[in-house]
Amino acid sequence: MASHPPVRTSVVVPVRDEAATVVALVESLRRQVRQPDEVIFVDGGSTDATAAVIEQLGADEPRFQLIRAGSATPGRGRNIGIEHASHEWIALTDAGIELDDHWLDRLVRVVEHDPDVDIVYGSFEPAATTFFQRCAAIAYVQAPRSSPRGPVRDGSTASALVRKHAWRRAGGFPDLRAAEDQIFMRTLRQQGARSALAPEARVTWQLQPTLLTTFARFRTYSRHNVIAGEQAGWHHGVARLYAVGLVPVVLGVVHRRMWFALPGLGVIARVGRTLWRRREGRGIGWMLRPDRFALVGIILAVIDAATFAGWAEAALGSRRSSER
Repeated sequence: MASHPPVRTSVVVPVRDEAATVVALVESLRRQVRQPDEVIFVDGGSTDATAAVIEQLGADEPRFQLIRAGSATPGRGRNIGIEHASHEWIALTDAGIELDDHWLDRLVRVVEHDPDVDIVYGSFEPAATTFFQRCAAIAYVQAPRSSPRGPVRDGSTASALVRKHAWRRAGGFPDLRAAEDQIFMRTLRQQGARSALAPEARVTWQLQPTLLTTFARFRTYSRHNVIAGEQAGWHHGVARLYAVGLVPVVLGVVHRRMWFALPGLGVIARVGRTLWRRREGRGIGWMLRPDRFALVGIILAVIDAATFAGWAEAALGSRRSSER
């Protein structure tokens, strides 16, 4: 049997204004059953104490590096970190995340079993500790799908192990603040990169705690997704939904008021479908709990409003740029 050299790994993490969360990430890196050979943090221009906290935490860790990249997007930050990495296998995750103790070991085991793979995707879970966050997870976190090795969500750079050669062949990550991961993974698929799953390699991240912070986060995501030209996969679907809902509103104004009931029924159907898809074996009583049903609907509406707000901001910004 042919022997293969040991898999040596570099963990790369782009950060920006994550002083409140980076400690938990570092602690979870230190708890890894299989320790990474190096850890590279790339600070993208933090205005808080993120860089200082990382320097302090890594003072006695020769494997830890901090690169100050100025005002860098997550895409550019990852590229800088990977370029500086000493090893061929790059473990990717993000700030605001905690890693399962076996996270890296389970990713690497896939490569050891199949050395020809180009990228291994782990899985992620929302750390929903409040009723609001549990409802938020229902509203916008994708449901896991089944795989031969257990439930897994679609691939994410929050939990992945990629070959440096595959990253280079794909041209790296786009220099974007959002959607850069989806574009990168799509490019790998188009190039025929070999992927594998490690559903047990889990990470968890905290969801936004309030409606206000949820709106702010999704408005930012929306704006940068439009800038990236990724409207088809998100914005156009939301626009079609509201365009269809506008028809009975117009009919209610010009014809009969009974038409006004249809948008309300549509909202109820949408929330019900969302709960059904996220029920994970739970019964109808769980779905129809009034406070859960109502809050999921409110969160969906807030995300829709944020989608349109970010879209408008991107469009106005593009128009102003073209007028200069």
